Amino acid sequence: MICNSSLVVSIAFFMTYFGLNAQTLTSKVVDKKTNQPIPFATIQISENQGIITNEEGRFNLILGDKHANIDSIYVSSMGYEKASISIKEAIDSIIYIQPKAIELKSVFVSNKNLSVEEIIDKVKERVSENYNFELSKRRLFFRESEFNAIKKLDIEFKKSTIKELDKKLIDSVITIIPKKSEYYTETLCDLYGDFEKRKINIIKAAELYDKNNEVSIEAMTERMETIFKKNVKPDSYLKIKSGLFGTKIQVDSILEQTENGDEIKDKIDKEDKGDFLKSQRRALKSLLSSLFFNEGVMSNFLNKSGRYDFKLVDYTYIDDQSIYIINFSPKRNEDFKGTLYVNTEDFAVIRVDYENVRNIKNFKLLGIHYQDNLYRAKMLFTKGGNQKYDLKFLEMYRGEFFGFDRPLKVIEKNKHVKGKRKQNELSLGIDAININKRKYEIVVFDSKQLTESEYNSSTENKSIKPQYLSKYDPQFWKGYNIIEPNTAIKKFTATPEAE
Repeated sequence: MICNSSLVVSIAFFMTYFGLNAQTLTSKVVDKKTNQPIPFATIQISENQGIITNEEGRFNLILGDKHANIDSIYVSSMGYEKASISIKEAIDSIIYIQPKAIELKSVFVSNKNLSVEEIIDKVKERVSENYNFELSKRRLFFRESEFNAIKKLDIEFKKSTIKELDKKLIDSVITIIPKKSEYYTETLCDLYGDFEKRKINIIKAAELYDKNNEVSIEAMTERMETIFKKNVKPDSYLKIKSGLFGTKIQVDSILEQTENGDEIKDKIDKEDKGDFLKSQRRALKSLLSSLFFNEGVMSNFLNKSGRYDFKLVDYTYIDDQSIYIINFSPKRNEDFKGTLYVNTEDFAVIRVDYENVRNIKNFKLLGIHYQDNLYRAKMLFTKGGNQKYDLKFLEMYRGEFFGFDRPLKVIEKNKHVKGKRKQNELSLGIDAININKRKYEIVVFDSKQLTESEYNSSTENKSIKPQYLSKYDPQFWKGYNIIEPNTAIKKFTATPEAE
């Protein structure tokens, strides 16, 4: 039996031990002159390991057993002096870093008076030797934030031959559709592969959203199904028309699906086990394929540089490397403007910020209006142990507008009934506007090269599913390095019924 004093000593020992071996640094990086937070600053633990501050300059860094000998971290950002900060100073503090003066003499010696066109040509020539296209294992954190807003939803009830499908029911449908919704997914994983082939092993994941919205819509769907089965004949077909356009749907196949709902649900549940993995792999593939130097990317300012105007506007530093700052804008009908930060020695783009200046797509015809209207991105790259540049951080915003102002008719027809084929009809007028925005964040903590055999032997965790969270939980990622969530995520809470 342990006496009280021994127990206290033991507890103190273990608390000290685990405190030393799993320290958490929670800090904010700030400009020493302006006192403004510095977003996307690099917090380096070792040569190829580190994290990045979020858009508010905040970071949370876990130091485990393998970092026991580390007594300092290094903080760097474009245009600032690299700072060495002791672990003790960094805990629960504000880290101030000093803007770095530009020594133009050394820059001019380095750049050899190249024109901006010559610089861009060298950037293009050296893409294959500057960037890592080889098989690699990357430990990364991926966050997707989606925001949906129904700006307008007017449904005019015109006609219904089914008693239950009346104006009251249509009005109740309108009230349960959420006018605003937020959905966040966070994934910590190992990504294996290159730009052609990929495997993803998910370590931990979370979904943050309001389940109550889903419950309300599911209840209304069940009610509609009941009305549908009661009033529509199995051998009928539905004619769905909007003005001049129409399509036909066989009813018996729909009824078969609803009657065998439990069986189908079980089948879907089994298939769903790998769906989250597939969706995350697909999303990461799409985002990494969109890196500005890849062939055929929508952001074509490098691949089709002749369609853009480039202007050398300034110089800066990252660590001890001098950097060209080059602005670009479209000459004619191209879509993007932005800024390239180019290393003056090896002509690698180590950072690029860009955004669309016009709608990527714009379709408007017969009451249907669609716009692909938001494409904004920031990409940061760092040189790894193989002297190739790898993605360190990506932030991308995408947005769409959809408008629908048209009549809509759902007509039941049956060729086996004598007389008129038309059995029932629901006629509505719909005037709706929906806006969807998505934000993607990727931070790569470390990267190492893989052989073909190492890639082939890597595995995916196909059974993992994200944990549902009805509100932000700071304890969920305890012990893991991620990019700190912004204030909006921290404040998100679902309605009480969803918990």
